[in-house]
Amino acid sequence: MNLRGIFYSLKPLIPRNIQIFLRQQFVPMKLKYHENKWPIDREANRHPESWPGWPDNKRFAFLLMHDVDHQRGHDNCLKLLEIEERAGFRSAFNFVPERYALSGEIRNEIVKRGFEIGVHGLKHDGKLFSSRKIFEERALKINQYLKDWKTDGFSSPAMLHNLEWMPALNMKYATSTFDTDPFEPQPDGVGTIFPFWVPQNAFPKGYLEVPYTLPQDFTLYIIMKERNINIWKKKLDWIAENGGMALVNTHPDYMNFSGGKPGREEYPVGYYAEFLEYVKNEYKNQYWHTSFSNMASFWSDGYLKNLKK
Repeated sequence: MNLRGIFYSLKPLIPRNIQIFLRQQFVPMKLKYHENKWPIDREANRHPESWPGWPDNKRFAFLLMHDVDHQRGHDNCLKLLEIEERAGFRSAFNFVPERYALSGEIRNEIVKRGFEIGVHGLKHDGKLFSSRKIFEERALKINQYLKDWKTDGFSSPAMLHNLEWMPALNMKYATSTFDTDPFEPQPDGVGTIFPFWVPQNAFPKGYLEVPYTLPQDFTLYIIMKERNINIWKKKLDWIAENGGMALVNTHPDYMNFSGGKPGREEYPVGYYAEFLEYVKNEYKNQYWHTSFSNMASFWSDGYLKNLKK
């Protein structure tokens, strides 16, 4: 068993506040060690082969997603949806099928209002990729949820991944990686601010991997204790400058919607709302704000097909 496997085996025995405290202690060391690779890896700006650019000649692509880790996050989904709706944005909400009580009404409402849903692993216990046997057993259940929820999207818990195994999931797109993020349990960044195709045998079989390219909110506001959106703005500006894809993954679990003092694992939802306004005002008419399903279609039915000719 590797160190990550040992950690997830012991994790249920470690109080949550101790887990957070220990991760916070490593922040200064990681920031110093990775200062040339985080939050910006300047080698990740290489365009894909024969890159045609984004639709309508937009400067960069912009996507939003939310991994819903706990019951509290599930119950906050519609509050978050309304903030995005008022700002003119749409996003994807990814739910863990076998961790908390799921509401079919909430999922249906999300889809009805033009947002997307996806499957966020199965149990969120860190064991999905611990062995091929466990993965294949859980893949059967995940595929059933993908079918029952009528979605083509998957988001991997804790961004754990095995790209060789994942095409076994009946999906068109997934987020299980990132361009650069030394704070993740499996910190092997893919080194690109563009989506990329993960093949299964030969095209068109496979799926589109859509890595997140802005730091996650939990990292910034819970682990690093940031108190502004400067890092988000800095990274977004760099992605826009290089014509890439800006994807931010936030969690309604950790957002404080009450306006009161945030709890130990909360940050003001106003940070996120401020970021949306920054994108909207600073880059008006310059970005392709799209859904994950549209991104997958653009990549497989447009870019890749033309590339094969």
